[in-house]
This record gives sequence, C-alpha cells and structure tokens, in this order.
Amino acid sequence: MIKNLIMLFSVAKRKPKMPHLLLVFAIFTLIFTDEMYPQNRRIIGVSNERNVPLKYPWAGGMNSIQFGEIDLDRNGQKDLIAFDRMGNRKMCFINYGVYQQIDYRYSPEYAGLLPDLFDWAIFKDYNGDGKTDIFTFSPGWAGMMVYKNISEDILKFELVVYPFLKTFQENGYVNLLVTDVDYPGIADIDLDGDLDILSFWGLGSFVNYHRNMSMEKYGHADSLDYRLEEYCWGNFAESEESNEIYFDTCFISGSPGRAPTNDERHTGSTFLLLDLNKDTVFDLLLGDVDYPNLFALENTGNKYHAEITALDKNFPSTSEKVHLFSFPVAAYIDVDNNNTKDLLVSPFDPSLDNAANKKSVWLYLNTGANNKPFFKLASKNFLQSEMIDRGSGAYPVLFDWNGDGLLDLFVGNYGYYKYSYYDDFFRLISVFQSRIGYFKITGSAEAPVFQLWDDDFGGLSKLNKTGLVPSFIDIDGDGKTDMLVGDSLGNLIYARNLGDGDFEIVTEHFIDINDGLFSTPQIFDLDKDGLKDLILGEENGNLNYYQNEGNASIPSFVFVTDSLGKVNVSDYNTSWHGYSVPWFFHLPSGETQLLVGSEQGKVFYFTNIDDNLNGKFTESDELGNLLDTSNVSFDQGIRAGAAIGELTNDGKLEMIVGNFSGGLEYFNGNADVMPGFTDIQDKHNAIQIVPNPTKGVTELIVDSDQASVILSIYKTSGQAIVKDQQINLQNGHSRLDTSNLDNGIYIIFIRTKKAIYTAKLIVQH
Repeated sequence: MIKNLIMLFSVAKRKPKMPHLLLVFAIFTLIFTDEMYPQNRRIIGVSNERNVPLKYPWAGGMNSIQFGEIDLDRNGQKDLIAFDRMGNRKMCFINYGVYQQIDYRYSPEYAGLLPDLFDWAIFKDYNGDGKTDIFTFSPGWAGMMVYKNISEDILKFELVVYPFLKTFQENGYVNLLVTDVDYPGIADIDLDGDLDILSFWGLGSFVNYHRNMSMEKYGHADSLDYRLEEYCWGNFAESEESNEIYFDTCFISGSPGRAPTNDERHTGSTFLLLDLNKDTVFDLLLGDVDYPNLFALENTGNKYHAEITALDKNFPSTSEKVHLFSFPVAAYIDVDNNNTKDLLVSPFDPSLDNAANKKSVWLYLNTGANNKPFFKLASKNFLQSEMIDRGSGAYPVLFDWNGDGLLDLFVGNYGYYKYSYYDDFFRLISVFQSRIGYFKITGSAEAPVFQLWDDDFGGLSKLNKTGLVPSFIDIDGDGKTDMLVGDSLGNLIYARNLGDGDFEIVTEHFIDINDGLFSTPQIFDLDKDGLKDLILGEENGNLNYYQNEGNASIPSFVFVTDSLGKVNVSDYNTSWHGYSVPWFFHLPSGETQLLVGSEQGKVFYFTNIDDNLNGKFTESDELGNLLDTSNVSFDQGIRAGAAIGELTNDGKLEMIVGNFSGGLEYFNGNADVMPGFTDIQDKHNAIQIVPNPTKGVTELIVDSDQASVILSIYKTSGQAIVKDQQINLQNGHSRLDTSNLDNGIYIIFIRTKKAIYTAKLIVQH
C-alpha cells in the first residue's frame, strides 16, 4: 500500500529508543564506562528496591496479544485469557483481585481445556447464558468458526459453527467473509439481545453490517442467523492507499461515483465497538495494518442506522495516544475489578518482524464509565513485565559459565524491537537488535534461582545482528571459554574471551560454513572421542555436523554431513522452513539423546544416536515420560528452541523451552527468576573504598546508619567470592581484607534495609 507521506517523515525523524541498562548486573558497563556511571550508585530494581522475583517468569512471553474474559476455574469471577497469534498460544490468568486491585496468577493448566484458536479470537457470550463463547478464524476458509461454552464444573467447549459462519446476502446464505488479517467487531449493535457483526467488505474500504436475526425469528439469541443488513455501515470509507477516513461517502477514496475495482484489495483492520460518549450507540475504534495508532470514529446515528461523522486520530486524547507497531487491536475488559472496563492494546500484525515485543501490551485504566470512558495509560508491558521476555525469539542454552558446578541459563533471541520506518516503496520496516541474556544460577542447587546477570552478554548488541544464538568452547587454547554465536544470516561469529567479562570479535565468519540462514550452533562431544564437536541447525530444518579433528587444547572443525541423523523438522503443510535448533544431551546412563526445536513450535525428541551417526535417528514420543510429566503438550507456539539438563541435585532432568514471543517455559521443575535492574539514581559516596586500588587491607565507608549490612563480592565473570556475609559497621566504617584476592577487578554489593549499593574494587598486589 502507498503510505501517508506525513507519517513517513515523522517516523524517519524519530530516533531509536535506547534499551534500558541492567546496571547492577550488567557489570561490564559499570567497569568500562566510568565517566557515564560513577563508581558509587544507588540501584533501584524493576519491581522495587528489594528486587523481588518475577510473578510468572515461565509464562512464555508476549508479542501480539488478544485478550478475553472467561471464568476459567468456574468460581463465578471472570478470569483473563491472553491469546498470542504468534504461534496461536493461549495463556490463562486466574483473577484473584478484589475491588480496584489487579492480581492475576498464571495458570497454564487451563490452556489445555480451551479449543484450538487460530490467528484471532473474540470472547463473547452469544447466547446469553452467562458463559463466554469463542469466535475464531477458520483456517482455509476466510471465515470464522464458533465454540459454545458448555462448562459445568469444568471448563468445556463445543464446536457449533464449522467450517464458517454464514450470512444471508442477496439470494442465499454465503460465507461471512473475514480474513486472518481482519479482527471483526462483535456486539449487540441494534440492542435487541443478540450479537451482530461488523466486518470489512472483501475488496476493502466499506464496513459490512451483518445483523443477527435470532431474536426476530426465534425469540432467543443462540441461533447465529445473520443477514447482510448494510453494505456501508456508518456511511464512511477507508482509503485503499492509506488509513485515511472519508465521511459521508460509500465510494473509494472520497470520489463519489467511482465504484471499486477488482484490483483494489483490503489489507487488514481491527474493530472494537464501544460507547465513547454516553449516547447509547456504538462508536468504533479502528486499527489498520502497518500503522501504529488507533482511530476513534464517532457514531452520531442511532441503533438502526450508524453515521460516522467525527474522527480522533490521537486516541485516547485523555492520555498518551496509542502508538504501537504494528496494527494495534484493542480489548475492553475490567482489569482492576472496579466494574468499569479498561482498555488493553497490543499489535495484531501477522508478520514476525513488526511487533514491538517487550513493550507490546499497553494497559489504559478507565477512570470514567463504561459508556463514557476516560483512559489513562498505566503500563506498556502489562503482564509481560513479570515474565521472562527477551523480545522476539528465545533460544535457551544451559552452560556453567562461572565454574560453580551449576548450569547457568543463556538466552539468545531474534532481537529487541528498536524502531520502525517506511522505505522508498512505502513498506513498513521494523528494526531489531539481537542480544544474549545471561541468567546466573544463585540460591542453592536444590532450590535454584535464576538472576538476570547481564542483559547483553559479551556486548554483542553492538554488532546490530539478528538471531544471535550462543555456544561455548575454548577456541584458542588459552584456558578461557570463548563463544561461537550463530546469526540470522547463517554466519558463525567467533567472540574471543579476553577475561574480566570482555570479548573481542575475531571474525563474523568462523570457518567456511554455508549451511543456510539462521544458524543455531551447539558444542557437544557427539562421537565420544573426548573432543567437542559442532552441530548447526538452520532455516531448512536439517542438522549440520562438523567433527572436531583438533586436539584437547585447540579445536578444528571439519564438515561431515548436512543431514545428521536424517533429521528434518520442517512441516511443509505450514511452512517451507524448519528452523531447527539442536540440543544433544546425555542421560544419567551416558546414552546420547537429542531435542530439536522447530518452526512449527514442536520440540522433537530423538533416540538411537550412539554408534549411529551415519544412520537415521529415531523420533520418539516418550519425551513426557523422560521428563516425568503427563498430559503436557510440547508444541510451544512457533520457532521453538529447547535445552535440557539437571538443574537441581534431584537426579531429574528439567527442560526449558523458548518461543518466538520471547519467553520461556519450564518443564519438570520450577525456579524463581530475579529480574535484574533497569534504572539507576545517583547517590554519590554511598560506598567509599580507601585505598582503591588496594594491596591488602582496605576500608569500606558506607553511607548508612545501620549497625550491620550484607556484603557480597563477585568476579566480573559472575563467580561469587563472598556471598551474603554480614559485616558490622562502626559509624559507617568497616575493614576489608583483600590479601587473599587475586589481582583484578571485583564488584562489591552492599545491601541495607533500604537499598542495594555497588562499587568497583581493584586489587593490585
């Protein structure tokens, strides 16, 4: 589509947003940018100063969400369902809130009780029995199917309309056309007790009004008997070339007398019907493909005939307007339990490379009335701020980085959303920047806690790549673990570990690989010769095997096959690509097994690997038994990646699975996740270290009136030297013996009752 030039210029002028810095645990920033961040700072956590665990860390992330209210646990109170069209994922949140309180608990056990949903879903009670039914897209039919809620004590649904909902038009009943890039409006428009439907005409520009004739014909609301009542509801048109709105017309582009042609096609819109001005008729919130805003269209007609006469392009005018790439869709739901509906907005764009990812769920609380709302922006990352959300894509890797015997968690991703613009052909382009997150295991082996230690491990975001997935091996034989990192262009980046958390990019084209796009490496001793080999997944869904023919100090990878185990995880019914992500692992018995993530979201499980590297691996459906789980789906949305290992000392394997919504799910176990820190405030001289650098005994001076504080000392690698040790203060002073510390840079954390302070310690004997 040709875009509005004014929007093009405004986007071109907008600068990318700088990502938040996780400054307590992004240690490398603290060390190497002293001018920007002085030595002593007061750190304020994401949730609060105590840095509390995330509420639902393993919920799986959010990118393109549609919301609905359903009584999931059948207790009479409406709960929240979040449907992510990226992978058709269903997330269930039980409502524990009371009046004017938001309190949702993530409850994945209810997702399996919901029917399969596709691309879009609208949650409405169509038959008036008090139970929320579901309208959803019907794949392959450009229409909608309907599930009736027949729950009693347990949530249950019955498919009552398939393959598509029909509407009477001209001489007979035909498919009520709704595409996968249209979100229809469903409400009782004529106020007669049954649900009517608004949808865009198939060739675009005009809104069709399908009136439900159930009450008129049968005296009840449950027949879903539709008739095309108006070809041009509201007497307005939307331009085919942009999101421009034309009033008092039912012709294309504001040109009366010109009929639409077959060359003009509608490219997608979202509807939400609600009364904005207390006049008892429905107004319309309209979102449009490739645009970041919602338009509010005022209806000055009546329940029998709508007339759109005014337009608010800065909706909501009472707060920061919606500006959410791309293609926002809205839901009207009471989030804070005050009997007044609030507004939730998220992207609806079907593509994988346009969502605002980490800030893709905007919550506007309503301080007005249901029929005359007054919206105030409360959050840009509602719910998702309390879960691991790495933007777009999450590829977990387990590796003991600090040598404490516990597997830490690294997460690659496709990228964080930065900004959007329109190119010379007026196509929407969104820019992403990939980075690797490092979650260090703290707590104990029996009760692990993942702490976000470094949001940009190795500083690889500076490469401005997408699709970074790490693997770990000492390449140059210097005793320090380096990284081999795949990217979306199919390259393998060699990042050399210089020590003290610093990495050098030696090459972005390590060895002569040509294995297709989206290389996903794993380092693993596949042939059990004592040397670690290289396995690469790729866009085509196969596995590439490079055998290590070097020695114990310096590896040398030699290509063997691009069809390892004859594995190909592509599902050609849904995509030409497989996006294989390998994870080989050993059972306690030593037997080699394999997980492979895929484009379709399924985690494949393979056996029969040892002594069969030239043969075909055996696909198994026993992953649930391996993980001691039952009635659990291992289909995790889209572009899944998985890692498995023993994360606790209980002899069991646990699995962590990522998806393209940027989140993770945890199977056969659980662990708290601490979010790291995002914001800092100056507090000069909170900690003074005298002398610094030091050769032996140094003095700590802490700006605190407490008699004792908690001290921790870490290497820049994340290894704890002193952990949570109570030290006594005399007038804020304490002596610290560093004679047993090696030369180098250390990070000191002082925790008081009010805050956490950090400082850099340099030891030079």
